Amino acid sequence: MSGPEFNAGVWLAHRHVREGRGDRVAVRAGTTLTYAALSELVGVLTAGLRGLGLRRDDRVLFVTNDDVPMFSGILAAFCAGFVAVPVSTMLSAKELGTIIADSGACAVVASPEYGLQLQEALTMAPEVRHLVSDGPAPLPAPAGITSLTWQDLLTQGERAPYALREPAATAEDSWALWLYTSGTTGVPKGAMHRHANIRHVCETYGDQVLGIRPGDVCFSIAKLFFAYGIGNSMFFPLSAGAATVLEPRRPTPAVTAARLAADRPTLFFGVPTFYAALLAAGLPEDSFASVRLGASAGEALPAPLQERFTQRFGVEVIDGIGSTEALHIFLSNKPGEVRPGTTGRPVPGYDIELRDVAGACVPDGQPGSLHVRGASIALGYWRRTDASRAVFAGEWLNTGDTYVRSPDGYYTCLGRSNDLLKAGGIWVSPVEVESRLLEHPQVEEAAVVGLADEHGLDKPVACVVVQGGVTAEELVQWCRDGLAAFKRPRQVIFLDQLPKTATGKIQRFKVRAIVADLSGEGLPA
Repeated sequence: MSGPEFNAGVWLAHRHVREGRGDRVAVRAGTTLTYAALSELVGVLTAGLRGLGLRRDDRVLFVTNDDVPMFSGILAAFCAGFVAVPVSTMLSAKELGTIIADSGACAVVASPEYGLQLQEALTMAPEVRHLVSDGPAPLPAPAGITSLTWQDLLTQGERAPYALREPAATAEDSWALWLYTSGTTGVPKGAMHRHANIRHVCETYGDQVLGIRPGDVCFSIAKLFFAYGIGNSMFFPLSAGAATVLEPRRPTPAVTAARLAADRPTLFFGVPTFYAALLAAGLPEDSFASVRLGASAGEALPAPLQERFTQRFGVEVIDGIGSTEALHIFLSNKPGEVRPGTTGRPVPGYDIELRDVAGACVPDGQPGSLHVRGASIALGYWRRTDASRAVFAGEWLNTGDTYVRSPDGYYTCLGRSNDLLKAGGIWVSPVEVESRLLEHPQVEEAAVVGLADEHGLDKPVACVVVQGGVTAEELVQWCRDGLAAFKRPRQVIFLDQLPKTATGKIQRFKVRAIVADLSGEGLPA
């Protein structure tokens, strides 16, 4: 065993019972679980998974909705010494099959509504031996795969020798969690996280930024299969003996309003596009009355959106940046120290450097590629040597984001390193232009990309979603009035909605395709 003994599942679930907090509420979902009930359930599932014949470091993949089975199943995988692999429920059959095969998963846990994708996906994954449905009936499975229900797994665990419930003697450096990310290449890659990484994000962002405490109730729009979501909904609340709210449905403002009213969360986690959707939904001003703090990540939170949300609902929102490779947020504003339009300062426990193309650190005020160092950085990508060497350099992680640092230590996002564009020979940050557009009272969403003019030079083009009547000329002039003239959009395209990922990030490559299709005659100089 490498390193000190540590098991994240024990630390998150079983520890609280030993320390006298078993009667506290841990999970609010379709059913409510205390820490004692959660610990018992995780123990039964640990025995049930072992009863399938899985061995140490085998992968258990989850294609499930946010609910008790997924939540307890991931914890049980940790406890048993297996590797939990939660994956997006938004994937096509081919995408899902590619990831299952790449991970080498032996067991798959799935919600019934993803059964059709799985039937095709499992034909691409010869190492899978067991399929567990979290619904009432088994799912169809190819020959050679045992299909059973969640209740079957529980019954098997309850009947197994009690010794099979005992947690594995894992080390801090043992594999615990693989999270798949497409990153900048579009090819899915499994970022491999240790048991100790989970504790580290709790002791840094959870403790020292959120200030999470036992009385808190966490509610996250991002789902458990995202690094951001699993931290918000599992790691942080369970680290502090707090409670989490699990919502299996697709997040909408109406669903969110209902859970806010019913569960009274104190910590709310969203992404910029969802904060915009909440503002546009006309929710009552007291909807967030129970929330003491909001958090945002996924992409930069524009200052106008941040300020509008706080003014309307009275909730301070701290913007931060994290990544799948770092497991959670490593650069963030702090409560009471928010500077709108920035991503704040380094989270205690992380070091940040901005580097130029030669790898040298840049001075304050100059853009540079964001590199981060901290104990939660992944071990690398599974079976992706070249990608690992490009992204992981010793202790440092190259995030692929371009930032600038102010003299007093606040970092501002300029976009992905490959999103920056030059207008008139001068670098332009799409984020800056988008932020100015969002200051306009009728602009709900904005995405700015570069499109070549008749001379082959990139110029900013804006795609916007608006409410009410406003012309393209008015928006161009609005940008002229608030920005240097060369940063203004040369064209404004009105859309009903912007293309986004499952996490709510704008898909800029799709925006570029839309712009190219709709701008056939090119741009004015």
